[in-house]
Amino acid sequence: MIRILIAILLIASPLSAQTLEGPNGPIPVSTMATGLEGPWSFGFLPDGSVLITEKAGRLWRVQDDKRSQVGGVGPVAVVGQGGLLDVLVPRDFAQTRQLYFTHAVAQGAGAGTALATAQLPAGADTLTDWRMIYQIAEGSRGGQHFGSRLVEAPDGTIFMTVGERGDRTAAQDLARENGSVLRLTRAGTPAPGNPFEGTTGARTAIWSYGHRNPQGAALDATGQLYVSEHGARGGDEVNRISAGANYGWPVISYGRHYSGARIGVGTSKPGMEQPEFYWDPSIAPSGLMIYSGSLWPEWKGDFFVGSLKFGFISRLSGDPMREAQRLEGPETERLRDIREGPDGAIWFLSEGQGALYRMAP
Repeated sequence: MIRILIAILLIASPLSAQTLEGPNGPIPVSTMATGLEGPWSFGFLPDGSVLITEKAGRLWRVQDDKRSQVGGVGPVAVVGQGGLLDVLVPRDFAQTRQLYFTHAVAQGAGAGTALATAQLPAGADTLTDWRMIYQIAEGSRGGQHFGSRLVEAPDGTIFMTVGERGDRTAAQDLARENGSVLRLTRAGTPAPGNPFEGTTGARTAIWSYGHRNPQGAALDATGQLYVSEHGARGGDEVNRISAGANYGWPVISYGRHYSGARIGVGTSKPGMEQPEFYWDPSIAPSGLMIYSGSLWPEWKGDFFVGSLKFGFISRLSGDPMREAQRLEGPETERLRDIREGPDGAIWFLSEGQGALYRMAP
């Protein structure tokens, strides 16, 4: 415990400042927290503090010159790539004090992806009423491809991404949530109007399917959902998500299996969606932000995607989408999450450095 308390989350004033290249020259990058172990996600609270999740099941709150561990996190299965994953701070948090989390959950001999909710009372340092409100169907094995990101839709429903858990064919099986984007109510039930509502044998929480391992998700200015997801050897993708659409995995892909073997039938098939953009070679994308243009109008509408493999931020722009820039420095090592702050600054979380950073003029 002493080692953890000493090592984690030093945040009074920024700890150091480097630079990354912006549209008009270098932009200062400030270190906002250090000593994190396996950080996965973060979210902004209305009082200016920041919540940070660690895969091992720890939740931290950072504010001004104070750092504290938030108690009350419920049972989390820490297995392979699974653990405590995303955190969502809803728009009405100031009134409801409700938070949402994705995590791995033990399911017999295996594990799946689950959604939990809890409250953080004003002034408290412990969550209350932790409840798991949704979990994918049992049957997954291994420790890979849990997903998973949360996005609050404009109508208040919740999009949740789920990896195919290493079971490739499950991504085409509507009887299982593996390899899908789900749309859920705040209570954790399938949202009314989902595309497979009334379809015999289908899991009615499914919004889209045929995904491999989507670890980034964000809305654009119109409320349109996009996800970034891992391919195999090549074929990492950014996809524009439509209700009921099939994104092809493992039938089509722009990559190959790690063995070098061809995936499915090639790069296209009728009835299956094409990506907005793909990377080859793979960058291992995690975290996706679509920028408002608040501080840098030149970047308005651009996509920013973190790379776990090569350690940079990929900036995508234009129609058709292209990679316009790679923002790279020691701070971007194994970049796990990236978000726009309330003031338009760009914040990002480095798993490699175990640190949270803020980029602002």
